[in-house]
Amino acid sequence: MYQRILVPVDGSSTASRGLVEATHLAKLTGARLRLAHVIDELSFALSMDAYAGYAGSWLEELRGNARKLLEDGRAMAAQEGVETDVVLLDSFRGTVHDQVIAEAQSWKADLIVIGTHGRRGIGRWVMGSSAEHILRMSPVPVLLVRAPESAKTEHERFALPSGELASQ
Repeated sequence: MYQRILVPVDGSSTASRGLVEATHLAKLTGARLRLAHVIDELSFALSMDAYAGYAGSWLEELRGNARKLLEDGRAMAAQEGVETDVVLLDSFRGTVHDQVIAEAQSWKADLIVIGTHGRRGIGRWVMGSSAEHILRMSPVPVLLVRAPESAKTEHERFALPSGELASQ
């Protein structure tokens, strides 16, 4: 059974659903979780635009947000009694999906659990799909956790470059 479950997180509601499912599965099987957050060139470029006019380092801002996101996820899993470690992938070595796959291989993950927006048609073509690429390229099984329709709409309308949701 699964003993090492990799969970990519980005702060979205869909990633949170993936983390919840991974935590339940880990609790049932006695598995360990590894939460991974990727800062790639696209998220860095978007943050430069979002933080234009602010002093400070954009990359350090992204790293700080990522560390908080990872620690919040670790705390949530710990409340359920699930052993969890975290990794911040901020080397800019490829796309999000390339870095997730590389982490799964180097950590020897048995499973990847990832939330997906479930975009279809033109939305998928325009936005791409890290989850789809991970599913196609993964050397281990992948569990995709779809967001409910309301969460997909909310994320697409109110997502910030850091992955956090803007308040309405």
